[in-house]
Amino acid sequence: MADTAAARLRLIRTQGIGPVTYRQLIPRFGDAEAALDALPMLARRGGGRAPPVADAGAVAREMAATERLGARYLFLGDPDYSALLAEIENAPPALIVRGDVALASAPCVAIVGARNASAAACRFARELAHALARDGATVVSGLARGVDTAAHVGALGSGTTVGVIASGIDIGFPPENRDLQERVATAGLLIAEQPPGTEPRARHFPYRNRIIAGLSAGTVVIEAAPKSGSLITARLAGEFGREVMAVPGSPLDPRAQGCNSLIREGATLVQSAADVLEQIRPIDARAVRSPPGGFAGPPPEDASDRDRDAVVALLGPVPVPVDELIRQSARPTAVVHTVLLELELAGRLERHAGGRVSSL
Repeated sequence: MADTAAARLRLIRTQGIGPVTYRQLIPRFGDAEAALDALPMLARRGGGRAPPVADAGAVAREMAATERLGARYLFLGDPDYSALLAEIENAPPALIVRGDVALASAPCVAIVGARNASAAACRFARELAHALARDGATVVSGLARGVDTAAHVGALGSGTTVGVIASGIDIGFPPENRDLQERVATAGLLIAEQPPGTEPRARHFPYRNRIIAGLSAGTVVIEAAPKSGSLITARLAGEFGREVMAVPGSPLDPRAQGCNSLIREGATLVQSAADVLEQIRPIDARAVRSPPGGFAGPPPEDASDRDRDAVVALLGPVPVPVDELIRQSARPTAVVHTVLLELELAGRLERHAGGRVSSL
């Protein structure tokens, strides 16, 4: 069966098919059409019913709207999909992009920080981004107020930038950044994971943050309050094996608490573009060498009823690492992943951050 863009998008837009499930289904069944046909069988094995497949008409309308906007899809496994982003377990199966997609595979540095940033922080972010872009790095940020805005403006002054948004590709947010967002799409690269017309919601921002961290060899935080979205991005960068860097600030300023804490916990203290470039060079080299295959790891294998019983018996409402399930069940990795896939499609499993799962 042909593995068309429409079939892949239908699979991605089907309820219950997350990034981890998607990247297991495609290698196992060869293409999206075959994976869609297999969903009822997999769900039955998991003890439930398959979710209704995304409507073909709705997917066709989404694709037409994307084309009208001058955007296109970038699927996991495509040759121009970022190799670094493809490394992360929950890499987006599909991105909607406008601009130069080659920028996503260039040496990237994320600059993030407070929305209510001080004038000094915005100036530093602008100057740092300007210097990094001048030296050939691509600056990635989230087009939010404050530090993000300053970073994009600084990078555009001497080079290019990538903006990752939590809304549809056609929605400017915040409203005052509509013109800047258009400049990023025209002179750099604009990336959205949500379909066109999607207004940003609070739940979308952590997903956006993982893309920012995943694209980048390192993340620089400039002013961040405790429990802020910027610290989530930094935490994700660390989990992905990327460099975490922070700009120190006054202990009298609450906006500096997050950065100072990161430095105390081992993040690299940054005072200049040279500091940043020194840290990201090893990961840059890895990105250049790594082909963006997107589907690393053993494909799922068929599981027996005894395999299912062994894995299900270890699951509960408290999230547990998949590696722990593999160890305690004494089953092959591919078999455990098959059982988890079946349970998820049956609506009996929930996936959590950090490769953890729990029963529903």
